[in-house]
Amino acid sequence: MYVTSSEGRSGKSTVALGLLEALVATSENVAVFRPIIDSRHERDAAVELLTSHPGISQGYDEALGVTYDLVNSNPEKAQEEIMRRYQELREKYQAVLVLGSDYNGLANPTELAFNASVAANIGAPVVLVVSSRRRDPQQAATVAQIAFHEFAQNHATPVAVVINRAADEDLPATREEIAKVLPEGVITAALPESDIVYSPSVNAIKDAVNGTVVQGAPELLERVALDIVVAAMGLPNVLKNLHESSTVIAPGDRHDLIQGILMSQQSGTFPSLSSLVLTGGYDLPEEIKALGTGDLPIIVTEENTFEAAVAASNIDGKLTSTPQKIDAARRLVAENFAMTDLISALNLAKSDVVTPMMFQFDLIARAQGEKKTIVLPEGDEPRIIAAAEAILSRGVANLVLLGDETAIRQKAAQLGHDIAEARIVSPHDEELVEKFAEEFARLRAKKGVTLDQARDAVQDVSYFGTMMVHMGYADGMVSGAVNSTAHTIRPALQIIKTKPGAKVVSSVFLMALEDRVLVYGDCAVNPDPTAEQLADIAAQSAATAEQFGVDPRIAMLSYSTGTSGSGADVDKVREATALVKENHPDLNVEGPIQYDAAVDASVAKTKLPDSAVAGRATVFVFPDLNTGNNTYKAVQRSAGAIAIGPVLQGLNKPVNDLSRGALVEDIINTVVITAIQAQNQN
Repeated sequence: MYVTSSEGRSGKSTVALGLLEALVATSENVAVFRPIIDSRHERDAAVELLTSHPGISQGYDEALGVTYDLVNSNPEKAQEEIMRRYQELREKYQAVLVLGSDYNGLANPTELAFNASVAANIGAPVVLVVSSRRRDPQQAATVAQIAFHEFAQNHATPVAVVINRAADEDLPATREEIAKVLPEGVITAALPESDIVYSPSVNAIKDAVNGTVVQGAPELLERVALDIVVAAMGLPNVLKNLHESSTVIAPGDRHDLIQGILMSQQSGTFPSLSSLVLTGGYDLPEEIKALGTGDLPIIVTEENTFEAAVAASNIDGKLTSTPQKIDAARRLVAENFAMTDLISALNLAKSDVVTPMMFQFDLIARAQGEKKTIVLPEGDEPRIIAAAEAILSRGVANLVLLGDETAIRQKAAQLGHDIAEARIVSPHDEELVEKFAEEFARLRAKKGVTLDQARDAVQDVSYFGTMMVHMGYADGMVSGAVNSTAHTIRPALQIIKTKPGAKVVSSVFLMALEDRVLVYGDCAVNPDPTAEQLADIAAQSAATAEQFGVDPRIAMLSYSTGTSGSGADVDKVREATALVKENHPDLNVEGPIQYDAAVDASVAKTKLPDSAVAGRATVFVFPDLNTGNNTYKAVQRSAGAIAIGPVLQGLNKPVNDLSRGALVEDIINTVVITAIQAQNQN
């Protein structure tokens, strides 16, 4: 796939990153190639960005083609060298994303023709990116039409045209105009301007003003400054002009302003700043430092306020490898470009091999496709706040955090996390408490629950969050980073209840191994299920497997295979297997079966040669919690598998439990899983 443009500064790296996500989700191994670079002495920012992607294993140097110097001096030799380097990549990788040149070293028509020639020579379909900055929809469409025909006349094959950086209000008209002027069958898209992607980082501002960081968290230097506010007025007017992720430039000797700005960040009621720049070379007085500045980066510069403001305003923001920009770029492309259409047009078959990276990126893409609302009851937990920022910035789900809004936003500001898009709801909101209490009292009337008791109950965050899901204020819930599993599941059993036909709530882990994804159940909920419950767990696990793209072949695990063993434990598994076959004749199930016979074709050939499951099982049902929990942890630690879960199954609506030791990435994965489960409720 050749991502290119007809001019510089089109934002094609943003589009390339989004396309790279799609390739990583569908291809076993992917490479990046840049046919033309400025120089071998200076690092190419776009190549560094793409090769640093977690789904890319190649090194930086392997992605480089030739320099402008060679293209100018000997274009034929340059083409030969590009072809040679490209062929080396094609021999090693299933897919190659090629990024066209930046129009820095040749006259535009010549450079366009050279890019088209490279695309034609390597036989790569072209994704053409055209900038809409300072152009109305009709002008952008005209430029795209001209560029499309120029590439086609030079024997390249444009399969998609993307208008990038369009004004929000122009998006519908831009999409309409671009579809009008291009041949039928060409995929078209229009992407809006992104302040996050194209705004400067705090680090860039620091360098532009020749500043020194005197306080603040180093990692926050990579955050984006969405606005520059010059504090050349009284404090009330300065505070009135603060916006989320602004950088404030203030005279270093205006201690009244500095004090007020810092206190605004501690209050949680004003927008969270990205940094504070103090001009004139004045350091912070000890008395003001004693107020506490949190993690906010504070930069001191010798320049005066006017010079610093001009320097900061003239920075050319671009896509870099900072997480905030990367997540914004991913979301931008995912929400505005029909990637599945492009993959289909390119006839890129999905790989039979499924790596952990492919699986995770595929899940994220699915969650982004139909955004659901997930409630997180433990809204003031730092890991939840950090995960919320990543989820929102990636466009994976809409989030509701439970807790005191001022306290949560203050904590997020202190930790340097942007959760502005999150809705924060108090579990003591009088209107909702009354609604939820009436419904809870109705549901639990047979248990003798009064309205007063219900009011007390629903103000517990787990009950409040569960009621939000039950009454349609949210599509799913994720909890357990602080609260116990019982505290998460009990309200779900009382309020959401089990699906019709489900005999038990159970769980699975999605085990992403090196080359495939397996489903393990039940490893978290039922200590010693009966034969009937075990059969139910098997059927539920098969349904969950299908939800997440795993073809279910069920192994009912035991210490014995086939008819070779006897005893209560084996008999339970044998009975459960018979129940699955009787109640779900459409499912492929084998049991009792030992783990080695379930996964190893050579063992299966000896023990169960005629089985459709043995040697190729994908869903593993363990006879009890002790076996399941220990096995998943052993595989996770010994085989380096990524264990995603536990994923609860059997409930009417999705509620999922976290480990109290959950990492931020675990929380993100669980929210993604919950969102996909919610999609399947439709």
